[in-house]
Amino acid sequence: MRGRRYRRTGLINNEDEQNPLTGVANLFDIAMVFSVALLVALVMSYQLPELLSPTEDITIVKNPGQKDMKIIIKDQGKPIEVLNMTDQIGGGTGEALGTAYKLADGRVVYVPEEEGANTTSV
Repeated sequence: MRGRRYRRTGLINNEDEQNPLTGVANLFDIAMVFSVALLVALVMSYQLPELLSPTEDITIVKNPGQKDMKIIIKDQGKPIEVLNMTDQIGGGTGEALGTAYKLADGRVVYVPEEEGANTTSV
């Protein structure tokens, strides 16, 4: 009878069950998995999976045509670059690459020129 008594109290007095941090031990891991899943869901909701791919190049224009316009450029193997709009006007010589047309619905269509484009001064 004595052996039974110790066996029962041994199950009740288990040290793992009395530790209050046992249930919280993996909370950090759960939070990290949740945050990564939230990040992936956010990227997918904006339909921009290219942001997660290290081999994709992407350019994003925030607030186009506004004073606070920003251009975000992600090139493969380079850090992400953010260009802010300024009041300064650029100038120099360059090559005409094509023509951009603004459609009635607000979209902009770029039509590249054929080879043999002229060098123009801006």
